[in-house]
Order: sequence, then C-alpha cells, then structure tokens
Amino acid sequence: MAAMKLSRLFQPRNPLFWMMLVLNLLSAALAWIVHNRPLNTLAMIIVGVFALCNALIGTWLLWRLLRDEPAPPQS
Repeated sequence: MAAMKLSRLFQPRNPLFWMMLVLNLLSAALAWIVHNRPLNTLAMIIVGVFALCNALIGTWLLWRLLRDEPAPPQS
C-alpha cells in the first residue's frame, strides 16, 4: 500500500473535497445544536443520528480523497 500524503486532502477542483467540507461542517453544527439547545428526546435522537451519519459520510469522503490520486490541473 502506498503511503498516503496529507497534501492529497486539499483538492479544491474535486467535488468530493467540497462535499466532505460541507458534510463535516454540517455535522459540527448539528452536534453544537444537540449540546447547546434544549431538545426533547426524539428531536435529540434524530439530530444526533443525522450528525453521526454526516460525520461518517464525510470521513468516508476524506478517506477517498486521501487514497485517490489528485486530478491533474486543467489547462
């Protein structure tokens, strides 16, 4: 297995990069809501599960970005 380079993570031309950023920011916002807003139990479970799913999908996208070769620059 080839060594993964952290520089592969920053790929602004790759849509996966932007999807990963949006999902991880949304997960952080949802986690903040769960911790800082008074929610009933059902709402807390729904928002928490949604935040967890977003975090898992964002982590999967991060893994794909780290494993795949960066796209060549377009000319």
